Amino acid sequence: MKVKSPIKPIGPIRLIGLISLICFISFTSCVNEDEMPDTPQGNLEALWKIIDEHYCFFDYKQHEYGLDWNAVYQKYHRQVDEHMSEEQLFEVLGNMLAELRDGHVNLSTSYDYARYWHWHEDYPKNFSDTLERRYLGTDYRIAAGLRYRILDDNIGYVRYSSFSNAIGDGNIDEVLSYFTLCRGIIIDIRNNGGGNLTYAEKLAARFTDERVLVGYLQHKTGTGHNDFSEPEPQYLDPSSRLRWHKPVCVLTNRSVFSSANEFTMYMKQLPLVKIVGDHTGGGAGLPFSSTLPNGWSVRFSACPMYDATHQSTEFGIEPDYQVSLTDEDFQRGEDTIIEFARQLIVKE
Repeated sequence: MKVKSPIKPIGPIRLIGLISLICFISFTSCVNEDEMPDTPQGNLEALWKIIDEHYCFFDYKQHEYGLDWNAVYQKYHRQVDEHMSEEQLFEVLGNMLAELRDGHVNLSTSYDYARYWHWHEDYPKNFSDTLERRYLGTDYRIAAGLRYRILDDNIGYVRYSSFSNAIGDGNIDEVLSYFTLCRGIIIDIRNNGGGNLTYAEKLAARFTDERVLVGYLQHKTGTGHNDFSEPEPQYLDPSSRLRWHKPVCVLTNRSVFSSANEFTMYMKQLPLVKIVGDHTGGGAGLPFSSTLPNGWSVRFSACPMYDATHQSTEFGIEPDYQVSLTDEDFQRGEDTIIEFARQLIVKE
């Protein structure tokens, strides 16, 4: 079985090379194509073994909800037979992966994409496109992936909908310069499903004047469920460019995932920042990919990340202020979460 390169983009520039090298070395024992036949049972065996040897959250999820990967094998092994169709096999394998309850775990074919989205589908959205348009208006400014304006109470509002949308230092300089006389900034990352962690780090670096411990990273050192390196500290270094020294509120909901979850984790460590809204969706494992005998691609969490207190954020991060969008406010054309953040900044 061929192991693909780490999927990109995945992390801060200074860490990409080291993480990729370490994790690639740890993957040299992955299943070879000639070990498993291209049959329904062979593909199930290959998929189960890939996850068994390289997935990074077995102990954590066994503790959280009783995941037993051996029992999962027995359950789905019985559902596979050599006469089933390709679509039937895809459904069985997708259901098996869903037992991991991980939004970074996916099975891809040319015709479908198995995914686990209950981390946001089972919860209120706490976000409205209609209200977003009301607050941004039509004359908002655009700096690469950032849309921004000054609200009528002299508070800066920034909407960053995806960390897949590139931002540069010059873009952030322009936004912060425009907000110079503002009382504070609201950074709205609700529904941000992640993207490039480099952009998350680049933006967060504008809100600290000193190096801050923001979390830890481990990598697999073997095929056992507990074969990990010692936790390696991750630091957020202050930017050498323009930095912000007034209150900041970061708005979150259950659809904040992956690198957006990491951005929330970074910002939560900073003294002038408050997280407002709903619990984030999580996604604290660096994802990698491999290939089954039939050519289907599987992505999975391979390197676990933790916050500054060594706690996993795989299932999300609690806000400093839990606030939900109410029907009453929606009918008035108000976003409860934005309004709460505005009041919080005014009180600072």
